[in-house]
Amino acid sequence: MPPTRPTRTDLLLAAATFGLVAAAVATDDAPARAPLAYGFAVGFGALALLSREWPVPALLATALGIVGYYALDLPPIGLAAPAAAALYGAAERGRVAPAAVVGGCLLALSVGVRLVEGDDVSVVVGVDLGSQAALMLAVIALGDAVHSRRSLRAEMARRAAAAAEEHRREAALQVEAERLRIAREVHDTLGHTMSVVTLQSAVAEEALADGASEHARAALAAIRSAGGSGMAELRATLGTLRRDSGTREPAPGVDQLHALVDGVSRSGLPVDLRITGEVDGLPAVVGATVYRVVQEALTNALRHARATRVTVTLRVAGSGLSLEVVDDGCGVPAGAPPVAGRQGLRGMSERVALLGGTVRIGNADTGGFRVYAHLPLPESRT
Repeated sequence: MPPTRPTRTDLLLAAATFGLVAAAVATDDAPARAPLAYGFAVGFGALALLSREWPVPALLATALGIVGYYALDLPPIGLAAPAAAALYGAAERGRVAPAAVVGGCLLALSVGVRLVEGDDVSVVVGVDLGSQAALMLAVIALGDAVHSRRSLRAEMARRAAAAAEEHRREAALQVEAERLRIAREVHDTLGHTMSVVTLQSAVAEEALADGASEHARAALAAIRSAGGSGMAELRATLGTLRRDSGTREPAPGVDQLHALVDGVSRSGLPVDLRITGEVDGLPAVVGATVYRVVQEALTNALRHARATRVTVTLRVAGSGLSLEVVDDGCGVPAGAPPVAGRQGLRGMSERVALLGGTVRIGNADTGGFRVYAHLPLPESRT
């Protein structure tokens, strides 16, 4: 710990200590003892400067100096004048108990010696003891008050810094959550659109090569439809990023599943959609999650499954919703890397987990690939 430089208060206390002791020495009628007494005054002032960095050693040295001063029969200077700065310095540095003990010992020693020397008891105990004790107590109390105030300011500053750090962490978490949400939205939107475009481009290329213009036109129409839908969703996502105040595209929901399924079916992968239960009263966030899960599952079926048919089953019953997407494709070969770590499937799981649901992903018992999700629903739904 680097040395503590004396403050202006320390310098003032040192000067005051020297001045008080020197003034008391100046009233003595024995000039021969004055030089040594003034030397003690300088010493007491120097110890006051050291009380900030070494409060207890400076206090003990001051007490020993007072005892030595009177042992040499030097002019009387009292106890409070030479000890006040050291007592204050110790209390101001949080050493109240040592300051009180040293002050009490000095008072007890002074009273005992003066009574042994035959001084008037009423003066020693009634006047001098009370005034000296009151001064010492006042100095110690002042130092303790300054220490408490400084500790309070330090604690308030620490709490403010901790609150600022907590706010920074919360802001960082919110930013990270928003980044993940945007990544999921962009992946789901563009991933599905690009899968449809890629597949239909291949269909159009083959149709043109075979001279089947009708099939080529149908494929191009599917590409145009997928591109328009993807652009609409991308504009909605960008509008959220810009925080525009204008009208935004509503989030896709269960009511748009038929359009999604029809688009995939037109791409060459037939999809059966089966919905049971009341879906009109589903919360918007639940509907959007269902749509994104189905979209990601169909996108993966288009890309990887080599399937000839997909079945999407949505059931709403009581306080829960179950969703199952099964294809009749090749599934995941034994020994292949786990699919749960893929970005799209990870985003799907994150969406469902945010609503307190669960997702199971893997090969179906009947062959092909299966995505199953369960979402809890509010007890009361309109």
